Amino acid sequence: MKTQAKASAPAKVILLGEHFVVHGEPAIVLAIDRRATVTVEVRSDQKIFIKSEDIGISGFFMNDRFSPQRGGEEAKRKLEPIYAVAREIIQKCHLKNGVNIKIESSIPIAAGLGSSAAVSVASAAALLSLFDSNKSKDDIFRIAFNAEKIIHGTPSGVDPAISTYGGILWYRKSEPIRRLNIDVDLPLIIGDTEKERTTGNLVAKVNSLRRRYPLIIGKLIKAGGEIVKRSVKTLREGDLKTLGELMNINHELLCALGVSCEELENLVHAARDAGALGAKLTGAGGGGCMIALVSPEKTEDVADAIREAGGEVLITRKTDEGVIIEG
Repeated sequence: MKTQAKASAPAKVILLGEHFVVHGEPAIVLAIDRRATVTVEVRSDQKIFIKSEDIGISGFFMNDRFSPQRGGEEAKRKLEPIYAVAREIIQKCHLKNGVNIKIESSIPIAAGLGSSAAVSVASAAALLSLFDSNKSKDDIFRIAFNAEKIIHGTPSGVDPAISTYGGILWYRKSEPIRRLNIDVDLPLIIGDTEKERTTGNLVAKVNSLRRRYPLIIGKLIKAGGEIVKRSVKTLREGDLKTLGELMNINHELLCALGVSCEELENLVHAARDAGALGAKLTGAGGGGCMIALVSPEKTEDVADAIREAGGEVLITRKTDEGVIIEG
């Protein structure tokens, strides 16, 4: 058995289809080249020590009891999914030793970019590698998905799936998650409003609107689904101009559902005015992040415009690399 192992997994953005996906329509999700890295090592005792340098929390788990080192009870809430990953793997491998787990991440927290899922996936991969467990990506996904249930209750599974497999995923509630094997470069700029929001409240807002205006909102939701279906052909053809137009239309439908906000609108319109091919909110809305699709020659102009409009900027692109065992 090794004494140390390391793995990393990517963040994600929803390219098209957020909110409509809750109502049975499809969504397109991308892995992006921001990653969470987890390093694990065997301990001589049975404690599980977890620390996240980026958010300054750490603590020990032993027999399901938590002793905070930094961050108090808030640390327990944030670290519990990683403990669940470690506990499941240690129990299934019939091991007596505990582990140290160190988390390092370039993914913004609570911004709708799948940071918690990326950490869960990287943790599962690193621990399975540490204990020489010959497990597949499907096993890594299943373990990370179980951990996500601690955070989200009934998650869709799309976040741990995209972090595990990478690339582009088609997700629809009534169908298995499937990877779209499309070779296309998607240069993206993410603008983070750094405004916190609650996904559940925004989903409930759309549900309420649909109950009051079923015919109108039902047609908006159907239109959102048609955008996603059209985008698959557009992605296969590498037609970024049309993809940008579809992103813009998708955003305006989301505005009609009432899930945008002033901060997001400022960033979206600043990006478009600076020459982005398309720009829209990504995720739940109400804050969090927007994305802009850009041509290489417009990257700096769009990034500067988003900054000037008050956004934190990440320049990124699609990655086909899912979880990687690095050592």
